[in-house]
Amino acid sequence: MDLILLLVLAAVVVLGLVFWLTRRPASGSGSRPRTVEALDTLMAWQPTPTRVLTGPEREAYAVLRRALPEHLVFAQVPLARFLKVPTRHSYTEWLRRVGQICVDLVICEPNTLAVAVVEVRAPEGQDSERARKRQARMERVVRAAGLPLHVWYEGAIPDVEQARAAILQSLGLLTTEEGAAHVSTRGTEGSAGSRRPPAAAEMADPPPSTWFDDLDSAPAPLSPPQAPRHR
Repeated sequence: MDLILLLVLAAVVVLGLVFWLTRRPASGSGSRPRTVEALDTLMAWQPTPTRVLTGPEREAYAVLRRALPEHLVFAQVPLARFLKVPTRHSYTEWLRRVGQICVDLVICEPNTLAVAVVEVRAPEGQDSERARKRQARMERVVRAAGLPLHVWYEGAIPDVEQARAAILQSLGLLTTEEGAAHVSTRGTEGSAGSRRPPAAAEMADPPPSTWFDDLDSAPAPLSPPQAPRHR
């Protein structure tokens, strides 16, 4: 009788252990029953259409379209889409730091070469600390690329004439003495008043939309490697 009772208890213990092991969460998932990786992309983050631009950004876009009919205007463009950087360091690391930051409006020549950037911001003092840091990083990159950066504030968007004069002057196509009524736009090669970009920039094609998917380099420091010491 005692032997039968011991066998029954042992069977109950084994069954309980098996049940516990089968219900135990996978290793590394902690106490959560579902991990982020297990969530379905569409079910967990149901996508819905939304506006690309805010009201002030749409106003600025309309002004630029009228002020610069000979140029193209694109909205919410990531830095990595219209700027190229050397790949001697990790490109993934550059993307992580600033490459995915978007600028509000990019002004391009008809061949889609970027020539200027327009940012539309809230009145001074109303942006958060995080927004100011992002703006500072973006400004450093845009100015390092040699592109004019125009900052417009909500409620104070310039009119068509003011916008055209300011942007063409920053591109070297309009002097202060000439005035907004006498401007020279980019025309054929060597036309008077035109400021031609470097030949390398004219030949540079943008990366395809899927190009970034193939970048799998590991993060790396951006400082140049130290030369080996000679003993």
